[in-house]
Amino acid sequence: MFSNSSFLYIFLLFLPFIPLAKQDTNLIAQAKTITKPNCQSKCGNLTVPYPFGIGIGTSCSISPWFDVNCNTSFNPPKPFISTRNFEILEINDNTLLIKNFVRAACYDTSGNIIRENTASINLAATPYSFSDINRYTVVGCDDFAWITASEGRNFSSGCVALCSRTEDLIEGECSGIGCCQTVIPRGLQEFNATIVNLKAVNVSSFSLCGYAFVGDPERFRFSAGDLSDPGFQNRTIDNVPVVLDWAIGTPNCSEARNSGDFACVHENSVCVDSETGLGGYRCSCTEGYQGNPYLDSGCTDINECESHPCDENGICTNTLGGFHCACKKGYVGNGIKDERGCTAVNSQFPVIKFSLGISFGFLAVIIAVTVMYFSIKKRKIMQLREKFFQQNGGALLKQQISSNETNMKSTKIFSAVELEKATNNYAEDRILGRGSYGTVYKGILHDQQVVAIKKSRVMDQSQIEQFINEVVILAQVNHRNVVKILGCCLETEVPMLVYEYVSNGTLYHHIHNNGGMPWFSWDSRLRIATEAAGALAYLHSAAAMPVIHRDVKSPNILLDEYYTAKISDFGASRLVPVDQTQISTLVQGTLGYLDPEYFNTGQLTDKSDVYSFGVVLAELMTGRKPLSKTTAEDEKSLATFFVVSIKENRLFQIVDPRVLREGSLGQIRSIGELVKRCLKLHGEERPTMKEVTMELEGLRKFSKHPWSEQDQVQEEEIGLMSEQTSDLYNVSISPDLSTGKYTEQQQSSGATPLIYPVHRPR
Repeated sequence: MFSNSSFLYIFLLFLPFIPLAKQDTNLIAQAKTITKPNCQSKCGNLTVPYPFGIGIGTSCSISPWFDVNCNTSFNPPKPFISTRNFEILEINDNTLLIKNFVRAACYDTSGNIIRENTASINLAATPYSFSDINRYTVVGCDDFAWITASEGRNFSSGCVALCSRTEDLIEGECSGIGCCQTVIPRGLQEFNATIVNLKAVNVSSFSLCGYAFVGDPERFRFSAGDLSDPGFQNRTIDNVPVVLDWAIGTPNCSEARNSGDFACVHENSVCVDSETGLGGYRCSCTEGYQGNPYLDSGCTDINECESHPCDENGICTNTLGGFHCACKKGYVGNGIKDERGCTAVNSQFPVIKFSLGISFGFLAVIIAVTVMYFSIKKRKIMQLREKFFQQNGGALLKQQISSNETNMKSTKIFSAVELEKATNNYAEDRILGRGSYGTVYKGILHDQQVVAIKKSRVMDQSQIEQFINEVVILAQVNHRNVVKILGCCLETEVPMLVYEYVSNGTLYHHIHNNGGMPWFSWDSRLRIATEAAGALAYLHSAAAMPVIHRDVKSPNILLDEYYTAKISDFGASRLVPVDQTQISTLVQGTLGYLDPEYFNTGQLTDKSDVYSFGVVLAELMTGRKPLSKTTAEDEKSLATFFVVSIKENRLFQIVDPRVLREGSLGQIRSIGELVKRCLKLHGEERPTMKEVTMELEGLRKFSKHPWSEQDQVQEEEIGLMSEQTSDLYNVSISPDLSTGKYTEQQQSSGATPLIYPVHRPR
């Protein structure tokens, strides 16, 4: 028998262990709400909650793609997604963080690649996709990297990181100097990263490598030392994770509820549709509950009273999914802190009358303040528009219009309200296109005239006078192949231009999307090229003051309802004083069309437009884009590929089959030589746009096939075509009178012959 003192001794001995036992019980209960029964909850340092589960095929997850492969060959063990080699770093309610893959390309000082690796992640057929939190990041000097994707969404984009001195780099900022970032859309399931060094020679000694990767921008901070750090690639892989969105299955909530494996069936669990655009759903605890919504009894009530939501004179009562506040005796109100709270009761004070008086008085004040607010706002808007009008050179433009009334009588200064109404307040469905200089909207004026309204992104205040002068000069340009400027609006922060509306899209669209349209024949292409060349020649030499377009490309050549070419988008254009042949400017233009001499020297001449027009001519002849995603290094740039093909006598192998079928051989050869001259690296070796126009007009006179002439002319043509044409291609062409075709005999073995139709002799 134990005495009372013995029981007391034993009780005091075990007393320290009672809280520990309670704590262990709570931990066990908490573990049960994380995973399914008898399933492991941790792999190394990572806690794995259901619907994820540790082990392949262990039924601890909701589906095989949520299996976590816990690789114990590492110490501590590392978790991976199912059978893939994507290491999991963190699991959240709607995202998953995995270890990164970084594309690197390293060069010696001569520009030769000495080390290169690929970087791509493919999540096709999985419940995962790349979150739009990620950014595509490029680190390097003079490195252009692009990203392409075809799974989940079709997407391609690029970024250029340029620098020439370490002093120009900005710590912690990806501003394009040494580091560049661009957004990616939600719903991508695959990407490939590619890097090209723009210089390819004389690589900067402080940046011998270029890097490209997709990752969480919050975990990456650019540093000048990154360019010379040989461990940058591994450090980025370890420290900058890729953020993935995840969802269960592909049906949304309404569809999944009717299936037999709906996951959000547990108490206090609700279904939330995935926002990735790929379908699927997730489960979440209802408001006032927390825990794991995928497990039975996983969502438990939150005790809101612990956060003291009630007034100091209120009493908090926790309820399932919420709480209730009540005032103590002698106090009135709703008891909630930061609302009415609790106030002391005073029977002598007329609470109701006072409250009504306060309410009506407050209402009157609100009405008066509202009327005053809108009056002041309207006055401020008018003052702001007047300020912008003066700031953007309105007075100067009015003076120019009055002094050039004869030449500028059709030019109008539009009001901001007028253009807002014309574009339905700049609605998304009125957007005709977006470019590097701004957005173009389709507008319908009050007289039902359809116009194109260009809303620029930014305007340097030091260029206002130059902008007004450009409006004045372009307003006086009267050429059927130049888009007519109708006026401008100066009442906004950035001036807006109003042009005539051209209805048939861009030349780029017709070359690369509708190249097979019946009207888009070789004769039509040659006519469009001649019209565009004539317009540029006019701007260079016949305008009141010469104009250099500076961004000649097929997207800036529009086609009207009669498929007449019209040069557009003068956002990058510069006026050239009559006593100067070149001007120094900040390099602007479009990759693929940009004059390399202008890019390297910053000296802009009219020959820069000639080079860009040469690329457009090459597009019309080949049907190829100015920049290609091909892996062949010499085929990425159309300009380089075209010139090399002519040097190697392969012109007829690269031209569009329709051009080869409809154009004469001499015609194609002559235009190929013209393109080659336009693409000379030195501007002084290129022809002028006037010379280009004259040559194209001359070639249009010979638009028929040599084999469609009369028989006597045909015999001379046949004799000519049978000669060796080694200047453009290493082939000989001879007539086969039994079949009525010309056969191009390849000089190299294994090539496919080209067949040209001819008339058989009578």
